[in-house]
Amino acid sequence: MAQSRRAIVIGGGIGGLTAAVALHQSGWRVTVLERAASLEPVGAGISLAPNSLRALDVIGLGDEIRDLAAWQGDGGLRTPSGSWLARTPADAVAERFGGPLVLLHRATLVNSLTAQLPPGTVRTGSAATVVDPGGADRPARVSTPDGESQADLVVAADGIHSAVRRKLFPEHPGPVYSGFTTWRVAIPVPGVEFASHETWGRGSLWGTHPLKDGRVYAYAAAVVPAGGRAPDDEKAELLRRFGDWHDPIPAVIAAARPGDVLRHDVHHLAEPLPAYHRGRVALLGDAAHAMPPTLGQGGNQAIEDAIVLAHHCDDLAAYTAARLPRTTAIARQAVRTARVNLTRNRALIAVRNTAIAALAQAAPLFLLRGFDSVAGWRPPQRPYASGRTPAGNR
Repeated sequence: MAQSRRAIVIGGGIGGLTAAVALHQSGWRVTVLERAASLEPVGAGISLAPNSLRALDVIGLGDEIRDLAAWQGDGGLRTPSGSWLARTPADAVAERFGGPLVLLHRATLVNSLTAQLPPGTVRTGSAATVVDPGGADRPARVSTPDGESQADLVVAADGIHSAVRRKLFPEHPGPVYSGFTTWRVAIPVPGVEFASHETWGRGSLWGTHPLKDGRVYAYAAAVVPAGGRAPDDEKAELLRRFGDWHDPIPAVIAAARPGDVLRHDVHHLAEPLPAYHRGRVALLGDAAHAMPPTLGQGGNQAIEDAIVLAHHCDDLAAYTAARLPRTTAIARQAVRTARVNLTRNRALIAVRNTAIAALAQAAPLFLLRGFDSVAGWRPPQRPYASGRTPAGNR
């Protein structure tokens, strides 16, 4: 019986937890093994687009997350001096893609997902490795701190440096440096009003966005050699790089404490995997297709993976067929986008900015067209759209 089938999820991040919830709701006995001591996520914010919100509809969380949307009015793209290259109204985005863009703290999403799981499902401080991926005639075997366990399905959601991926595909070269590092903060910034924006400079960018809880989520990126760190602290580094950019950027930096600033080099899988499964083990999220954050789709694609995997849990080849082409295309698009918005070439920057401004003036929504195939995705199973999603966009 389906109720007796057992799944082990390796990794308690957003993708792993979404898969755990979807499988649990399908009648699986699920155990989530997270090597960290707690589920407190590394990172600050995550942007959820309509594609992943539709995926969350399948497990009943879509509208709960939509209620956290904070972007109102115009947002858009700016230059470091403050000039607007393009403005994008939030309602136009929602109308085009059938739903809002929701920016929230990762911890909020993690808490919403874990609340859907039975007590004891998630075991922290539990590193796990795949001993045998299993096959049609045998279960998969997983080594845990409590000994070896068997499972009808193993979901490997163990991140960009996935040990499971190395076990399944030892010939794959693994992640490569994307050429830039990122900083992130999620902090209160009292008395500061601003329109949600991303600002592109020379080999660097900054984004500032409101969260529903009143905090500000800001992120920055810069083209630098891998492995670098500030000689003093990362707040000071932000001040050096972005302190003379337009408001409210200086105020956000001033409001941050050094310990609030997270810095991480960005890596991605430049070479796609041949498959997202082997035996009874399926890879999802960064373990399968880590990509630069320039489209804001890393977490979104992990959520999509999880819902599609639950749908195809009896046929992992179908899961690979459904996910590998889409995620490969999006990952490549994210790499191309990084080359454009983080270019250091002054002539290319001038051409880029002039073209964006002209397009935004002539056809304000034209710049959204490149996101249509990403945000327009629908999950393979119902319910795949909230009651709030316009019928024409379902």
